[in-house]
Amino acid sequence: MKKLLNNPDQAVDEMIAGYAAAYPKHVRVLPQNQRSVVRSFPVREGKVGIVIGGGAGHEPAFMGLIGRGFADGVPVGNVFASPPPDPILEVTRAVNNGSGVLYMYGNYAGDCMNFDMAAEMAMMEDIRVETVLVTDDAASAPPEQTGRRRGIAGGFFVFKAAGAAADKGCSLDEVVRIARKTNEQVRTMGVALSPCAVPQTGKPSFMLGEDEMEIGLGIHGEPGMERGKLQSADEVADKLLSVILEDMPLGAGDRAAVLVNGLGATTYMEQFIIYRRAARKLEEAGVTIYRSFVGEFVTSLEMGGLSVSVLKLDDELAELIDYPVDTPMYTQM
Repeated sequence: MKKLLNNPDQAVDEMIAGYAAAYPKHVRVLPQNQRSVVRSFPVREGKVGIVIGGGAGHEPAFMGLIGRGFADGVPVGNVFASPPPDPILEVTRAVNNGSGVLYMYGNYAGDCMNFDMAAEMAMMEDIRVETVLVTDDAASAPPEQTGRRRGIAGGFFVFKAAGAAADKGCSLDEVVRIARKTNEQVRTMGVALSPCAVPQTGKPSFMLGEDEMEIGLGIHGEPGMERGKLQSADEVADKLLSVILEDMPLGAGDRAAVLVNGLGATTYMEQFIIYRRAARKLEEAGVTIYRSFVGEFVTSLEMGGLSVSVLKLDDELAELIDYPVDTPMYTQM
């Protein structure tokens, strides 16, 4: 599995350096820690700081979403590994504007441990920190155990709504409420077609036969719900939507935002074919698609496959999803 690298052990640091050099109007790397990336533009006093983050390898998540109306800072971990507490704390200090900081990240053990440690250290410096875990992956635990679910591409909606609320001047408590509400209203289901290779190993992260696919496989290669023969795009879309709609009922008169997210090696052709079927299934259920997103938002290096996320909207969430943003990897006016 070929990659254009120098020293694999330096790949993340070199990526961050290249990213900061490419987008200096949006981001800068803190001199205290080369894994701490924050906005390079001034932010008004009193704005709640928004910190998202996780392991490298999911680009454009997470540092691609630093910008106006979205995130203020991102600590970056090694590939598929949580950032340690030090860069998290440095980012927290840098984005604190006097009204507290909100941490948002996927529900993974390493992230929970390290972000919690950073939050404790920040609070010792009188920086108030709150946390909202993203738990949108419907394949990773049953409905009665949503607290065990992983966070995947649906985090885009959670980050966007919270980032918009912070930019509008909401208090930390209000931003936390909106982030939790969004997380409760979003579900994601994915399918994997082929593995990726972590730079340090150069070996596949899991094995799938040439004619196999796996429904619900996690973005780090965690086991899914069902492995079987490769099916047609319409059959796959129907499977993903059926789980989502069973887990979070949507019906006539409801509005939704829909995200089809490529995992790194899936063409836009395939993504739009899946979107076409998903949109048709929602339309048949009487659901109006208010806004749609198709592309790569949370990848897994060069993994083949994609996911579908559906966010149930009310007037409040629709306004926040519409809110303008300006980041290097996603702009919405």
